[in-house]
Amino acid sequence: MRPRKSFTAMAIILGFGLHPEVRADEKAAQPETSGAAQTRENRATAPAPEAAKVSATSTAEEVEALRREIEELKKQLQTLRDELRAGLLPDKGPPSGVASGQEASAPPPPPPGPGPATPPPAAPSQTSNYFNPSVSVIGNYLGVGGSNGTENLPSSSLRESEVSFQAIVDPYARADFFLSFGEEGVGVEEGFATFTSLPGGLLAKVGRMRTAFGKINPLHLHVLPWPDEPLPIVNLLGGEEGWIGTGLSTALLVPLPGDVFSEVTVQVLRGDSGELFAAPDRGSLAYNGHYRVFGDLSEATNLEVGVSYGLGPNGLTPTSHTRLEGIDTTLRWKPLRTATYRSASFRGEFIQSRREDPLGDQTAEGWFLSGEYQLAKRWFTGARIESSRHADDASQRDRGKALLLTFWPSEFSQLRGELRRREYADGETADELLLQLQFAIGAHGAHPF
Repeated sequence: MRPRKSFTAMAIILGFGLHPEVRADEKAAQPETSGAAQTRENRATAPAPEAAKVSATSTAEEVEALRREIEELKKQLQTLRDELRAGLLPDKGPPSGVASGQEASAPPPPPPGPGPATPPPAAPSQTSNYFNPSVSVIGNYLGVGGSNGTENLPSSSLRESEVSFQAIVDPYARADFFLSFGEEGVGVEEGFATFTSLPGGLLAKVGRMRTAFGKINPLHLHVLPWPDEPLPIVNLLGGEEGWIGTGLSTALLVPLPGDVFSEVTVQVLRGDSGELFAAPDRGSLAYNGHYRVFGDLSEATNLEVGVSYGLGPNGLTPTSHTRLEGIDTTLRWKPLRTATYRSASFRGEFIQSRREDPLGDQTAEGWFLSGEYQLAKRWFTGARIESSRHADDASQRDRGKALLLTFWPSEFSQLRGELRRREYADGETADELLLQLQFAIGAHGAHPF
């Protein structure tokens, strides 16, 4: 370890040797002539000029800087010693043949060895995926037991799994695409661009989307608190898919007094949508409007109430239309202290369909009520009752009731069982057990709630 001490000494000596003040002291140590001594004595007795004061100050600053450099060298040397002790650097001792009291001029070259190992791949840059969309997949498996001649669901199926692509387009818009994969094929459930920087707080969407009619129709299947759709959605909004349209949607927040907010949504869509609407020509459009009010009743309870109105051609005649009216309400309870283990939600919706028909207008209505209660951190139970007439024949009515139990192993998977009974207009009563498994991979954005 002596080379380290000599290194410190050499640094100190070289540091002082490079400064003019030290060289001046060495010159002063040499014998002086009598003339030089007399001159120096005269200078000492004379008043010191201002330049001498400046020189003294500069010298003091340089000495202080030199001391700091020496302290820095000592710190670096101590760091090297610590690394040697920790084994981070190879300890190169004095070369063989050098006496213990003799300083080594240079460390010996390291012995030849195998070539350097291949360095590990560099970590990906944080911006390497900046321009890639967030991709996620949600699987939805459904098993069915019992008998049902009206809704003949298969005993097991991979039902409408979802693949989503979501990303920010630029500072003014974002894009969302949701593809539905089933055993019958692939379809675009939604694909739209959302413009968030419009004046006046206006929010606009352009593309294919689930319409904002009621509370349940805008939700994807995997977000529903049941493995199946309520009867009013199936009978009055065009089947299990509900009302999906292509066009323009605008939404605006309307301030209200107090801690209450409201939102107005207006949508102009293409005039055809599954079994619900059928446009005889390009100029036949469908329209939808929704207004909702949301407010807190307490720290743990909030209430949301909405009304909807829809209009579109039904294709029976060039001028016949179907009108839809609805009201929905949602009550949520989630105490702050036990939010992880206790919560409850209650939903209700009423829909009425007025279908113009040359053989006689059909006015059909449907409704459902449901509740969900959290038993523990991962366990939920629920119930639903429902009733709905048929849009094309209001004399036919279906009824149903269901009990549910849900287990969430994590936020990425879900197990749910539903025991349901449905009484159909044709006189059939079906008792069934539905078992659902949902699982998600990837980053999936939040849906409306």
